[in-house]
Amino acid sequence: MVDHLPLGSEAQRPLPRHATLALLVGRITTIKLAYWAALTVFELAVPLAPAPRDERFGLSVSFAILATFVALLWARRSARAVDPRAGTISRSIPTIATTFAAATVVASPASLPLLLVERQHSIEGCVGLVTCHPEALWLWVATLAIGLLVIPAVFAASLRSSG
Repeated sequence: MVDHLPLGSEAQRPLPRHATLALLVGRITTIKLAYWAALTVFELAVPLAPAPRDERFGLSVSFAILATFVALLWARRSARAVDPRAGTISRSIPTIATTFAAATVVASPASLPLLLVERQHSIEGCVGLVTCHPEALWLWVATLAIGLLVIPAVFAASLRSSG
């Protein structure tokens, strides 16, 4: 059949196996779920601190930076780890696309509880439902971008070359 004719001189690479794709999706999803869960738990605990609101926000930013650093290290290590059953995940366009798709579709709803908490922080001490502390919402936007783009990018860049 015409579909099976090679187009170039380069040897055809085998398509990713189901176990490899499941490993890829599981790893990136776990990292992102843990990232947003840690941020949410911390943000729920922050109002308990007997400190002024600005100081508590500084703690939130510091923890977000620490959590991001840990998530990026975890993504790099996880992308290179060898699974005893599925082997390694090789870098290719399909695996990189799957990394971003899984990161967007599967794990992104995990950021919604953090949005609810940050929305509550943004109206703390305000009259009505007007946002008088937009920095809380900007923190959520920043962590959303990190979860959607930066963590998957570090994971994808850290995958082993297939060649």
